[in-house]
Order: sequence, then C-alpha cells, then structure tokens
Amino acid sequence: MLLKRAAACGGRDDAVTLGHAVAAFLDRADLDAGTLRAYRHTMNRMLAHLGAGIPLPEVTAERVAELFAAAWGGAADATWNRHRAAVRSFAAWAARDRGWHTADPAARLGRRHEPRGRTPALDPVFVEALLARPGLALRERTLWTMLYESTATAALALSLDIEDVKSIGGTGGTGGIEDIEDIGDHTRGTLWGPRTAGLLPQLIAGRRRGPLFLADRRPAPARTPPSRDLCPETGRRRLSYERAEYLFKQASHGNTLYQLRLTEPAATRRPSPS
Repeated sequence: MLLKRAAACGGRDDAVTLGHAVAAFLDRADLDAGTLRAYRHTMNRMLAHLGAGIPLPEVTAERVAELFAAAWGGAADATWNRHRAAVRSFAAWAARDRGWHTADPAARLGRRHEPRGRTPALDPVFVEALLARPGLALRERTLWTMLYESTATAALALSLDIEDVKSIGGTGGTGGIEDIEDIGDHTRGTLWGPRTAGLLPQLIAGRRRGPLFLADRRPAPARTPPSRDLCPETGRRRLSYERAEYLFKQASHGNTLYQLRLTEPAATRRPSPS
C-alpha cells in the first residue's frame, strides 16, 4: 500500500521539495563553473530563507520577493539582476525539464536599470605596484601585464593557445598572434609589449601546445571541457574568465580586468599640457 502511494505521489508537484529541486538544478553537466557558482549563491540564499523542506508550489512570488528585499534590497542593480536571472532560470528549468509547473517565483521581481556610466581606468602607479607585488603568481602577472600593455580584451587573451603565440621576444620585444579565423582584423597585430614578452617564456616553459593560461587544477571527470580547452600535457583546463576576474578583483580591491585594459602604461603616456 505504501509503495503504491509513493508511486502515485512521485509525479506530483507538491511531493517535490525546494531542496530536492535545487539539488537537481545544480547537478547538471551543462553548467560551466562560473554559472554554477553564481546559481549556487542564489539558490543557497533561497534555501536558507525559505527552508529546504518547503514544497515547490509554495515557493511563491510573494515569498521570493520578501527574500530579495531582505537579501539584496540595497545591492547594486547588476547584483539584483544577476540573482533575479538565476531564479528565473531555475523556474524555467523546473517547468521545461522536469514538468514541475508552479507559479513564476520571479513575477514580482522587476529588472533594475543598470546605468551605463563611463568606466574609469586605473591609476598607472597603482597598477605598477600591483604587478610588482611580491608573491604574485606568474600566471596572473603575465595576464595582467598583457592587458596593461595592450588593447586586447581579457576574453581574447584567455582564448589564446600556445600555438597562436608568435614572436616571443621578437622585434622590439613585442609579440602578436598568428592569424586566426575567429579573431577580427581589429584585434590583429601587436598584443603585448616587452614585459609580457619576457614573462611568456616562463609561463609556457615545458609546454608546447594547449591553452596559454591554465587553471590551477584538473577538472572533475563529470565536468570535462572540450578538448580545445584542455592542456594535453598537464590535463588542466583553460583559465576561465570568471576565475581570472575574481582573482583580479581580490588583488585590486574590487577593480575589473576591463579597467586594467583601459589603463595606459605610465611609460607610454603623453605628458599633460602645462
């Protein structure tokens, strides 16, 4: 009798708890590390506020709105929108992939307007001190110097492979990349200056192919990335943009890689008119 009742309840929405649904939502192979980290942050706050044992249909828009007001009411617009997107993604996944039809939990969460202000560049003196910091990892020193000396985006720099690099320590101590089909003409040419060229041989010592910038660890077997993003010699994956951004924010008191890219090296700045 109990087995029959359990089988009958198995497909009912009210038999599914929020904790069970969140665990299934996060245990997916299609989420990259950065997305998973962001989703987990939002879902953990939801579990702490509403309780893991609450039936999924009781996760109403009113309760979720209360959670957002308490947790992120005073947060930046981008932060609010990021957590709102995570809740909407969770609801869409539950309905699409599991057939758990519930009221939209984000129905009362309006998207906030994110003003597009001019992003300030960093003070070159600050950047120089950051790059000279004792104990700074070679990978971070190389990536940050490359962005500082060039006009390359962080995404472009992180997408480079060892095979793409040419003229390391070449004419004038500058370097570039081989022509690659998916890189537009506006990004071709010199990508770094003499300091980056001096660091690159140390970074790729002992490696002949694979991603230029590598993560610290090998990926878990269940989250193996495409072969292009795996180093065939170390088994480590390509450094993700999210991880690179996080490390720079930690070291620079919340600044971004984009701000680093905007900063013109002190050695190349033109003197201001007197």
